[in-house]
Amino acid sequence: MNWSETLTTAWSAVRAHLLRSMLTVLGILIGIAAVILTVGLGLGTQKDVSESISSLGSNLLIVSPGSSTDAAGARGGFGTATTLTASDAEALDSEISAPDIAGVAPEKASSFSLEANDTNWTTTVTGTTESWLEVRSRELAVGEFLSDEDVDATANVVVLGSETADELFGTTNVVGQTVEIDGTSFEVIGVLESAGSDSSTNLDDLAIVPLSTASDVLSGGPTATALTTIYLQAESAEQLSAAYQEAETILLNLHGITSTEDADFDLSSQDALVSTATAIYQTLTILLTGIAALSLLVGGIGVMNIQLVSVTERTREIGLRKALGAPPWAIRRQFLVEAGILGLTGGVLGAGLGALATITLPGVIGSSIVLSPTAVVMAIGVSLAIGLVFGVYPATRAARLTPIDALRTE
Repeated sequence: MNWSETLTTAWSAVRAHLLRSMLTVLGILIGIAAVILTVGLGLGTQKDVSESISSLGSNLLIVSPGSSTDAAGARGGFGTATTLTASDAEALDSEISAPDIAGVAPEKASSFSLEANDTNWTTTVTGTTESWLEVRSRELAVGEFLSDEDVDATANVVVLGSETADELFGTTNVVGQTVEIDGTSFEVIGVLESAGSDSSTNLDDLAIVPLSTASDVLSGGPTATALTTIYLQAESAEQLSAAYQEAETILLNLHGITSTEDADFDLSSQDALVSTATAIYQTLTILLTGIAALSLLVGGIGVMNIQLVSVTERTREIGLRKALGAPPWAIRRQFLVEAGILGLTGGVLGAGLGALATITLPGVIGSSIVLSPTAVVMAIGVSLAIGLVFGVYPATRAARLTPIDALRTE
């Protein structure tokens, strides 16, 4: 029996018990679709996180305050202290001490209620300087951004995010309008171009005011000069490491600290954040893929079960073929091909279902899903391998039947 006859006979055997074959294929189909979808979710999440971090700007270093300790001795996480000040930002913006740092954008962020035309909207109000726009790689849609003169004059001017402007006025064409922030009137001088959002941060829902205004008008008190973040932009990606060392040295000296282990600030690079997030999601993807792959094992057991049943039902057929001279390898090949057809069919249909899910689900769950061609090809290959591997025992059992015993079977 040649390969063409073997394939034809195997396909006829699969079709002879169509419902049983479909249920067997279903087990592999679900497993393959689950694996493709899990890998796609992992890759999509990595993509979202990388884009979110990249949206902060290019060649960035991020300086955050250290941790605070309350009266009871309980210690908060990094970012809860008031260890960063405007003088730190000024020292970092030195061409002599930090030649590899191209730009410095200090931020003092707090949540405030904005009011315009009897409409209230609570958002993050960020005090910063003129360099923020370039360091954070943002663009203006209309109007102008803060100037050094605005910071020096503690001007009551504000630049709105596109969503904030739309919520307050119903349009982004709001230059010249007045907004009240914490009871103080501010003139809108510009609106930022939309930058989108991710699962944790809406980059279009914010208000930008001069740093001096945020400190003296909106905050005041002993923490008026405290900053929530300082963004540093290196001259280039190649100079990022040098800029890191310069920033760390300057801040340690300013704060009178001799060891990095005792630092009251946290300095991280954009690349480090991406690498850390990617490593975490890769680990989760591997774990979830392993769990999804368990269903493939169940599908493989289903293939073995259906083939054992088929051998039992077709014992007399096997005996007759062997009595007519069919060698054991021909019988073995026959059942292996049938098992391979079941595995391959489940793989192809599962890959199709997984690909369809990667297209339709992102709009439902609000997260990216990336279809990996490598995962699809490997999944189909694995499904075929599962069919063949789990078909070996039934095929071997069929090949070992003796013609006399097989023909005696009722």
